[in-house]
Parts: sequence; C-alpha cells; structure tokens
Amino acid sequence: MNAPVKAHARFDVEAIRAEFPILSREVHGKPLVYLDNAASAQKPEAVIEAVANVWRGSYANVHRGLHTLANETTGAFEAARGKIACFVGAGSPDRIVLTRGATEAINLVAASFGQGLAEGDEIILSQMEHHSNIVPWHFLRERKGVIIKWAPVTEEGALDIEAYKTLFTSRTKLVALVHMSNVLGTLNPAEELTRIAHGHGVPILFDGSQAVVHGSVDVTAIGCDFYALTGHKLYGPNASGALYAKGDWLDRLPPFLGGGEMIAEVSEEGVVYAHAPHKFEAGTPAIADAIGLGASLDWMGARVTPEALAHEHALLDAATAGLDEMDGIRILGTAPGKGPILSFVVEGAHAHDLAQIMDRYGVAVRAGHHCAHPLMKRYGITASLRASFAIYNTHAEVDVFLDALRRARSFLI
Repeated sequence: MNAPVKAHARFDVEAIRAEFPILSREVHGKPLVYLDNAASAQKPEAVIEAVANVWRGSYANVHRGLHTLANETTGAFEAARGKIACFVGAGSPDRIVLTRGATEAINLVAASFGQGLAEGDEIILSQMEHHSNIVPWHFLRERKGVIIKWAPVTEEGALDIEAYKTLFTSRTKLVALVHMSNVLGTLNPAEELTRIAHGHGVPILFDGSQAVVHGSVDVTAIGCDFYALTGHKLYGPNASGALYAKGDWLDRLPPFLGGGEMIAEVSEEGVVYAHAPHKFEAGTPAIADAIGLGASLDWMGARVTPEALAHEHALLDAATAGLDEMDGIRILGTAPGKGPILSFVVEGAHAHDLAQIMDRYGVAVRAGHHCAHPLMKRYGITASLRASFAIYNTHAEVDVFLDALRRARSFLI
C-alpha cells in the first residue's frame, strides 16, 4: 500500500471547487460528493465558457474558409492541437490527430495499421484493458484471423512483465496496453514496456485515458509509437481527444475515414490525400469540443501542480485506510505507485445495490464491470464499486463516502 502523502499547504482545494458550478448542487437533499471521475470528470467554468463562446461569437467550419469567423475558429482549433502536443511532449503538432476521444483514436490505429495484417499475425494486449482497447482488436481477429495474446495481471494488480516478455514471436505485429488501469489504478511502466516491444521490432500503443489526468506524460521520453487520450476525463468536453503518432507513422498509415477535409484533390479517377495529420480527420470535426479541450489543458497547466497530485493521493490513502478498517472488503489493485482509483468488492452485497443506496446520501460512485470484462474474470467477480478522485475532492467527502458505504452495508447485510 502506498505511504500516506500530505498535500502541500499551498494547494487550496476550496478555490478549485469554486471553479466547478456542478459541485454546489445537491442530490436527494445532500451535497453532491462526486467520486466517478475515472468515468468522466466535471468541467470548470473556464471550459464551459470556452465552449459556449465558440457558439456565441466565433463559430464557423474550420479550414479552407476565407472569412473572419472561419479564420478565428480555425486558429483556435489548430491552437488546441498545439496545446495537446505540448501537453504530452509530442514535439510537433503534426504528430497529433484530433479525434472524438481515445476510443476513436484506438480504432483509427486498429483500422489503419490493421490493413497490413494477415491471418496468424499477433497482437499483445493485457487482462487489464478497457473495452475500448479490446474490441477494435477483436474486429481484426474476426475479419482477418489475427491472434490476440494476453499479458496476465498479478493478484496485486500489476502487469506480469516476465510473462509479457514471453509473448513475443516472429508473428507479433503490435502491442496495445493501458498506461493506467481505470479499475486498478495501476500505472504501467510505459518506458520499460516500450523498450521490450522495440527490442523485438514491434510498435506499441498506449491508452493514456487515465494516466494523462494524474501526472505528466512525455511520449517522447516513453518512446511509444502511438498514444491515445480522451478529453472528457481531462476536465474537458465530451467528443474530444487525440492520437499521438511517433515519427512518420501518420505518413505511412492509410486513412481511417474518407470524406471532406482529409483530401487534397478528388477526381473521377482517384484521390490525393491531405498531408498528415489532416488525412485522418475526415468531415467536420467536433470544433467547439476540441477548442474546449485546449481550454481544459490551459486550466490544468495552472491548477494540476505537484501539490494537487499529492492531494489526490492523500485522498486515496485516506479512503483506502477507511476500507481497511471494514470487514469483508476486497480491494482490487494494490500495486505500488497506483493512481487515485479505488475499486473494491463488499462481501455479501452487490455493487449495484450499494451504489444506489449511497446515491441517496449524495455520493456518486461507479458500479459494474467498468468496461473491463476480462479483468473481472481474472479476479472471479462480475462487478465492483469504484471511487475515483480528482483534485476538487476533499477529505470531508472521503468521510461522507465511507459513512455512506457503512450505511449501505447495514441495509444489505
């Protein structure tokens, strides 16, 4: 278990909370305690206003327009691409494809990279993957006869590195792994996993949906070939996200979707595609959402400090200590260095029933399989409760969460 981490006195959680309008509401007459951040984070006023201002005063379709609104909107849209590149250490905005989330980013790689795969080629995943990083590869299994190989997860929730090493063969074509598990909170050693894959001449993709929220990510330092992220977990809008691709991957891969924007020229005889990254951005994009994601990264840059991250981990430690004091609680994921995600099973009570009762006390937690069926099977369960923490959560909310859980148990056990 992680040692307790104390938040620095300079971190003012109440000032952070004041920037989130939704945190002032009540649920069933109780103050909202929102602990479902791993599913989707709430939005600060700065992001809400950034999106609203696009609709209010400067909306037009992006690229190719010559009028003022088109130029303004295109500038803000492309500025968001640049902010994402800086946020993940991409080196160049041209290595960033704007998507509608990590799911679309992973599907892009699966569809484009997958065109070059043949029956019997192998892809390595892990048992802790979110369905977004499983189902696209099953498409290739169903349609091309690609073989999926699974890196196992240890009892404490760590990726079994030695077992991972044994999965590579001459037919291995790609590795696709989560950087931080949305169930276990496990932070996988991305640089080590990349070195192993590259040692076999195999490219690697990371699903960074959780990792980018809870610490700095530098894709250049990691050395990975692809990195997917989603905006709505980054305090940003839905339908926003990005794919980073290393080097000349975007030039080498064929387009994912066809239509307007991703072309340089179309004739009756054929198509000349636009240069990367635009050849992967067919049709009118989610313009306001992308600009809102840029605003959320600006907001995070000023707010998500080392002290804020220490605060998140202090909340995790306090909640974990509270669960340890209760009988019949099984915590999923105790690997060192884990993120502020706490999933657990209560003996004798179903997760769904517990979550519904806890909601009556204003506490929002996630119950179910968390889009991770293989991981649930690994642990021999069908569902769990998950409390996940953001920088706007407080120690008082941890106390309310623990009290609501005790009360819910008393109704069911």
